[in-house]
Amino acid sequence: MIDKIFLASKSKVRKELLTRNGILCEVEPSNVDEEAVKESLIKQNVSPELISKNLAELKANKVSLKKKNQIVLGADSIIDLKGQIISKPSNRDEALKNLQSLNGKTHYLISSVCISKNGVMMWNYTDKAELTMKKFSLNQLKVYLAKISDEILYAYNVYQIEGEGRNLFSKIQGDEDTIMGLPIKKIKEYLKNF
Repeated sequence: MIDKIFLASKSKVRKELLTRNGILCEVEPSNVDEEAVKESLIKQNVSPELISKNLAELKANKVSLKKKNQIVLGADSIIDLKGQIISKPSNRDEALKNLQSLNGKTHYLISSVCISKNGVMMWNYTDKAELTMKKFSLNQLKVYLAKISDEILYAYNVYQIEGEGRNLFSKIQGDEDTIMGLPIKKIKEYLKNF
């Protein structure tokens, strides 16, 4: 098993998941312009799964070019609502619009991970979970948002499944680690055999 990896993400949840599972990591954000990459791929009619995979790979490869001979983990999660990508909100108005879009509907949360070394992808994995949001009134959505801190709001794409966000859903199918942004079992499996 590898002693330490670099995590190409600022996500506290991803770092916490790795640490909790015995994987030491050092955070080294990739600073990839995710929205520009997403826009470009959407124009090319790339599937949501491939968008997520490409972003995870781009992040891992970029950081691994700086961290010579080190193992770098890149990750990306996106929400797919019937082919429409719902991006992380940059303010509370966008967060409310996102919740309104998902309100009473089923969507997929897609999480991809990529492990790179010296700018080359060595392994990747994409998983998807299906979530059905309960139907809420506009006022109920505003009350929910008022309870959520800015840090959680912008980090978790509007809902935090391990916290207050669980109450938004009538049905959740899939791996909770995937929903939190890191299919940890598959990562551990790969690193153990590395």
